[in-house]
Amino acid sequence: VQLQAFGGGLVQAGGSLQLSCVASGFTFDDHAIGWFRQAPGKEREGVACLSTANNYPNYKDSVKGRFTVSRDNATNTVYLQMNSLKPEDTAVYYCATSPSSWCMGAYDYWGQGTQVTVSS
Repeated sequence: VQLQAFGGGLVQAGGSLQLSCVASGFTFDDHAIGWFRQAPGKEREGVACLSTANNYPNYKDSVKGRFTVSRDNATNTVYLQMNSLKPEDTAVYYCATSPSSWCMGAYDYWGQGTQVTVSS
């Protein structure tokens, strides 16, 4: 199983970035994939996840209305579109696989992370 996250970068507050997570080595359609982030000195937190069971997205409250998670099963890719970025969104972003088609449980495989830095 391999997950590769990319698309991070430096952006000014109010700007946008799209992160991508390309997956391989497992049946992509059978697993939800979540996005997480970890800022310096803080615990890792869940940001967004899209269930493959009901195609329903889940978002952390602070990103609702600004972030959109989507997936392309044809290319085994999950996207995180981030708009109206704020300095507090600065973190390393990771994608990870859920053990099932639901956004729950112990996420077991993780990508390498991509840095997102939002300047004020």
